[in-house]
Amino acid sequence: MTTFSASDVPPQTGRTVVVTGANSGIGRVTARVLAARGARVVLAVRDLEKGREAAATMTGHVEVRRLDLADLSSIRAFADDLTDPVDVLINNAGVMIPPLTRTADGFELQFGTNHLGHFALTNLLLSQVRERVVTVSSNAHKVGSIDFDDLNSERKPYRAMSAYAQSKLANLLFTAELQRRLTAAGSPVIATAAHPGFATTNLLKSDGRRRVRDLAQKAVTGLLAQSDEDGALPTLYAAVADVPGDSYAGPSGFLEGRGAPKLVGRSTKARDGEVARRLWETSEKLTGIRSLTA
Repeated sequence: MTTFSASDVPPQTGRTVVVTGANSGIGRVTARVLAARGARVVLAVRDLEKGREAAATMTGHVEVRRLDLADLSSIRAFADDLTDPVDVLINNAGVMIPPLTRTADGFELQFGTNHLGHFALTNLLLSQVRERVVTVSSNAHKVGSIDFDDLNSERKPYRAMSAYAQSKLANLLFTAELQRRLTAAGSPVIATAAHPGFATTNLLKSDGRRRVRDLAQKAVTGLLAQSDEDGALPTLYAAVADVPGDSYAGPSGFLEGRGAPKLVGRSTKARDGEVARRLWETSEKLTGIRSLTA
C-alpha cells in the first residue's frame, strides 16, 4: 500500500501547472501544494475575486486567470491568452447534482462543465502540454452510462445524480481515448485520472432546498469523509508519480472512500474503447473543437 503524502511531491521548479477550479476544495489544495514545491501554478477559476482570495493563502508563483467551463467562449479566451508551455494540466473543476441548468451553449450543466468544458480546454491547450493531463473523475462513474440519445437531458426527465454519474464516466472515457490518441501520435504526454474518494469539498455543501437530504448527507460526511487535504492526494499522485498513461488513482481504503492514494480499477463501461471513441467524436461536434491527435 502506498504511503504517498503531500511531502512526497518532488520539487516542481521550472514547471507550469494549470489547475481548474483551484479556488476551493481539492483544487485549492492541489494548487497550494504544487506552488509550495516551486511550480508556477495558474489558478483557472470562474470567480476572480475568490481566486485571488485563494491565491493570497498560497506561497510561491501563483497566477489567477478567469475560466468559465460552462461557456465555450470563455474557454477559448483562456486558451488564447495562455501562450506559454504547460507541463501539467489538471482538469479538476466540477459541479455536482444541481437542479437542471444549462450552460451558456445550451448543454446540461454537469455534462457541459465536467466533461465538455474540460474536453474543449484540453484540446485547445494540447499542443502546449509537455508532460501530462490529469482529469478528476469520481466513484460515481461506476453507476454511470453514456446516453448518446440524450446526453444533455433534453428528452427524458432530468435526474441530477444520473447526469453527474454520466459526466464522471465521460471523464474516464475521455482519459482513455486521449491516451490512445497521444500514443498513436507518438507523443510523450500521458493522460491520467484520479478520484478523491469521499472528500468534504464544497461539492457536498447544502443547497438549502433539500433539508432531509442535507441533514443525512452531513451525518454521513462526518462519519466517512476525508479532508480536502487528503482528498487532493490522488490528484497529486496522478500528476507527479511515475504512473503509466490511462492510469486511475484513488484512495486505498475501504470502498476507495479514504486513505493514501494508489492506482485503482474502473467499471467495465469505463473501459469500452468503442464508446470512448464515439464520445470523443460527439464531443468534437458539440463543442466545435477538433483534436490535434488522430
